[in-house]
Amino acid sequence: MKVRVEGTGGPQGWPVPGCACASCGRLDPGHRRPASVLVDDRVRLAPAEPGQAPETATATAPDTPMAPEAPAAPNTATAPGAPITSDAPAGPHAGAEGRLPEGYRELRTSDGCEITTRDGGRLLYAVGPPSGRGEPDPPLDAPFDVVLIDLPDRPERLGDLRRRGRVTPRTRIVAVHLCHRIPSEGELARRLGFWGAETVPDGAVVDTASTPITGGPAHVTGVRHTANAPSPTTTGSAGAAGDQTRAGDPATGSPAPDVTVTNGVRAAQRGGRPRRTLLLGGSRSGKSEEAELRLAAEPEVTYVATGPSGGDDPDWLARVRAHRDRRPAHWRTLETTDLVAVLSGGRGTFLVDGIGTWLAAVFDECGAWPDDARPEDLRRLALGRVEARCAALVDAWRGTRARVVAVSDETGLGVIPATAAGRLFRDALGRLNQALARESEEVALVVAGRIVPLPI
Repeated sequence: MKVRVEGTGGPQGWPVPGCACASCGRLDPGHRRPASVLVDDRVRLAPAEPGQAPETATATAPDTPMAPEAPAAPNTATAPGAPITSDAPAGPHAGAEGRLPEGYRELRTSDGCEITTRDGGRLLYAVGPPSGRGEPDPPLDAPFDVVLIDLPDRPERLGDLRRRGRVTPRTRIVAVHLCHRIPSEGELARRLGFWGAETVPDGAVVDTASTPITGGPAHVTGVRHTANAPSPTTTGSAGAAGDQTRAGDPATGSPAPDVTVTNGVRAAQRGGRPRRTLLLGGSRSGKSEEAELRLAAEPEVTYVATGPSGGDDPDWLARVRAHRDRRPAHWRTLETTDLVAVLSGGRGTFLVDGIGTWLAAVFDECGAWPDDARPEDLRRLALGRVEARCAALVDAWRGTRARVVAVSDETGLGVIPATAAGRLFRDALGRLNQALARESEEVALVVAGRIVPLPI
């Protein structure tokens, strides 16, 4: 199966013509053309237009010009955006019935448009709302060779595909429908690194015979395009800095002969991901959203909620509801303050939100809040219990075999609290953050939704 990704952008491409947003302003016109995919030079797929019924998308979506380096396939004139058949008659309405060439099969499911090719190749085009109709049949459970997916929309869709075995380590996962929902190519690269996906330039050919993506550093992975075509932006560490990969002399960037080369680009490694990540930030900084984004494409995640249930406090209940609604439906939720048991309980993937609410609960459980009526020896005993709980948490964090992303409040950037309780809590949380950071492979500060890595 040969999959030519003619365009990787959203319905209007990226940048969107005439758009004044910061994302579009960072790019040259035509950076990514509107999404269009050609399978085996015979079947074209394109997303639905706004307001268009999903089941008619491939028959009525606007056509997309071929990539400059891609010769047009013969006898492929059909209705705009319709599946292309090599034997379809030419004309503006040809192929409107969605007729496929002999040996090809199309199935619309809640996962997207599934194409099975003559040689048994399996492609999923997951763009737009779920488009399933009728009862699923046996091919629904078969894994895909290639998945072209709108990851900026719902990355949890990929996690669910992994959970159900429809995406395996051998599946090529290519992000499409890219547009100004993403602030920049660098931010796209960063997210794809978490999700284990790749991006390709317009006109790239994704060949399933190529080497599959595995763990390890960003590297060439088998996306073909001509050497003189626009060079893709790398999506490893260099991609975040705006560097580019070019065929030819790696030092000078001089063009190579006009031949088809293997010059794929994928995001930073997924197999080498950090075991322990600590995300710090102030109130409403976006730290919880960042934690959820990092794990969105994982097949199994346990969300560990350490905060109180909220009782009848409408503001707290609204916060809890917003967090719950944001999370993927297939995630498991565990409400507990026994983080030592969670971290010591074996392997898995956990999102802990958060350390600050956990420490507040520990202060409650230990009776450690300042109280002028309490004898000094009892106060010291209570604070000793808090310190012991914090030390046990750090030991469990250091020894865990699970993958954990934890969220905590950065308390040192505000004014000195006016109350004794506030000062006591700030100091305790600051010390705990430091201890957890020392035992973390990755620590970052989230400020206004921007991520600031904190290297050791």
